[in-house]
Amino acid sequence: MADLIAADATDYYRQLLALRPPGPAWPVDDPILRGLAAECARAHTRLVSLLDEADPRSTREMLSAWERQAGLPDACSAGIATTVQERRAAVVDAITARGGASVAYLQAIAIRLGYAVAIKEFRPFICGKSRCGDVLGGPHRNRHYLRITVLGPRLTDFRAGVSRCGERLGKFTRAEDLECRLRRVAPAHVVLIFAYKGV
Repeated sequence: MADLIAADATDYYRQLLALRPPGPAWPVDDPILRGLAAECARAHTRLVSLLDEADPRSTREMLSAWERQAGLPDACSAGIATTVQERRAAVVDAITARGGASVAYLQAIAIRLGYAVAIKEFRPFICGKSRCGDVLGGPHRNRHYLRITVLGPRLTDFRAGVSRCGERLGKFTRAEDLECRLRRVAPAHVVLIFAYKGV
């Protein structure tokens, strides 16, 4: 975490010297305190790194533990979320997801997963409500259909400091994870129709 104060062995050594009682009995340069200061600095550095592990958005070492806690990999992310960035995003999404039944909620899921989508709600033509020029939408059951047009594949770029050695510099992903996730959270009465544009 960037807001923590960094401390090295010199800082700890000065602090330990200041904690000694005053008097000529103590050596000016104390090798025992130098060794203790080095260990305190190592523990401090480790503490800072463990605080980063407490947040799933910045975790590295404990990513698999966060995935177990979130029930991942699940059917929607298995084999798809393979890079560190994608795995972190899946964990954060699983932990922070809230329910919803609106088109805006479905679009928010797509955006969190890294996809641009257009969602079309079908409505039947209703006298008194529909306007001249509106499409004759068919029977009333059409109001339970949503067409989700995926406007392109998701691109995951390699990021220094986040990605690991051996990962691809860029990864294009079709929207299998999006389809799975949206089918899982969509209301039971809604039929989702997926279309792809530019994929």
